[in-house]
Order: sequence, then structure tokens, then C-alpha cells
Amino acid sequence: MPKEPELTQEEIEISRTRMPRGIEILGVVEMMLGGDKLRVKCYDGNTRICRIPGKLRKKVWIRVGDYVLVEPWSAQSNERADIVFRYTSTQANWLRRKNYIK
Repeated sequence: MPKEPELTQEEIEISRTRMPRGIEILGVVEMMLGGDKLRVKCYDGNTRICRIPGKLRKKVWIRVGDYVLVEPWSAQSNERADIVFRYTSTQANWLRRKNYIK
């Protein structure tokens, strides 16, 4: 049987890049505030205080300058949000090339 071509790590990550759904917004982490809270500059023009939910707390490590996907709260939607996903550097480069982020 013919051998299937092997995919590089970059091709695997690009094919699985998570895009915003519904009310989710892309953003960049500006500052770590402590206590699992971050200040994120969102691409809709607002700066929000974002919380890292328990399911991501010990699994995903977020640093200043990372691109993240946030979901605004139903109350205080212009001030508060939850982190939904953190993009890797490869995924962020792909988003930059496709003009989703600047």
C-alpha cells in the first residue's frame, strides 16, 4: 500500500486553528493582574478584565503578548470576559497572514 505523506507540525496546527464563534472576540494579553485575571485588549476596541476558567487554569499557560479568544460576560460585557482559547505562535502567524489580527 502507498504511504501517506506525513504532515509537519505547522500544517497540523493550522488545520485546527479555532476561529471566533458567536460573541467570541480575538484579543492580546496586555497585563497579568494575578489571581487568574488578565487585562486583554480586544479587537472590538475595548480593554477587558478576563478570567481564566478552571478548565484552562493548570492546562494552558498564558503570558503577556499571547493572542487569546475571549467570551464577554452577559452582564458587564464591555468590561469583563472569560478566556476561551489561547493561540500558539504558529496559529497566531496564520491568523496574521489571513488578516484576522494585526
